[in-house]
Amino acid sequence: MTLIRKLYLTVLLFVLPATAFAAPGGGPSAMSQIILFGGFILIFYFLIWRPQSKRAKEHKALVSGLDKGDEVVTGGGLAGRIVRLQDDFMVIEIADNVEVKVQRQAVAQALPKGTLKDI
Repeated sequence: MTLIRKLYLTVLLFVLPATAFAAPGGGPSAMSQIILFGGFILIFYFLIWRPQSKRAKEHKALVSGLDKGDEVVTGGGLAGRIVRLQDDFMVIEIADNVEVKVQRQAVAQALPKGTLKDI
C-alpha cells in the first residue's frame, strides 16, 4: 500500500464513527434545551449581573455622600483629605500644601477620620 492510501484509510477510520453520532433524530428535546438555557441565565444573573449592580449602587452612595474634610483613597492609591468639592471633580490634599484634582468617581474607599495621621 502506498502512503496516501494508508493516510486515507486512517482518516476514514477516525471520521466515520463521528459521522454516525452526528446523525439527526436522537437529539435533546426542546424542553430540556429551554431548561438548560434558563439555567445559564440564572447562573449569569447570580454570579455576574447582581453582584456588579450591587457594587455599583454602593459606590454611587459612597461618592454622593462625600463631604469636605473626609479622608479618602482613590483608585490609583492616593490617600488624602478632601479640600474642595465640585460637580464631577474634587481636590484632595495628599501632603502639606500638595493638592491634586481628581474625579469623584475615582474614589475607591472612604477612610475613618484620623486615619491619615497614623499612616
